Amino acid sequence: MPGRAGAGRLVALLAAVVALVSGCAGSVDPGELPGVYRNEGAGAELRLESDGTFSAVDVVADGSSGPVDFSGRWEWLGGRAGSDFVYLSVDSGGLGPIAGVQLYPSGANAVEFRPDPDGPPSLKLTRTAAP
Repeated sequence: MPGRAGAGRLVALLAAVVALVSGCAGSVDPGELPGVYRNEGAGAELRLESDGTFSAVDVVADGSSGPVDFSGRWEWLGGRAGSDFVYLSVDSGGLGPIAGVQLYPSGANAVEFRPDPDGPPSLKLTRTAAP
């Protein structure tokens, strides 16, 4: 019977690790996403409106081009896309012919553009009070 006891402990340990990791990752409440996000150093600003529209000013979304302005609609894709992110459907602006951009929540009051979901962010913006 020592094998069963060891397997039971292993299952309990794995369950505890999963609970701990999922608790650390935190979840995003899409109702709390609307707001103004800025990166003062880059002069960038992103406004996520509660009506599902957004506007971006002086944002470097891909890490390789210069800052541009663009706007459109945003949608929270948490849980449906295998990763928690905001999808920005670009309607107009300086990004040219692009379908959209992924925006990742980072902590409680920040978002970041990451051209490669596994890579470093090209730009991180922090929630600020609207002017």
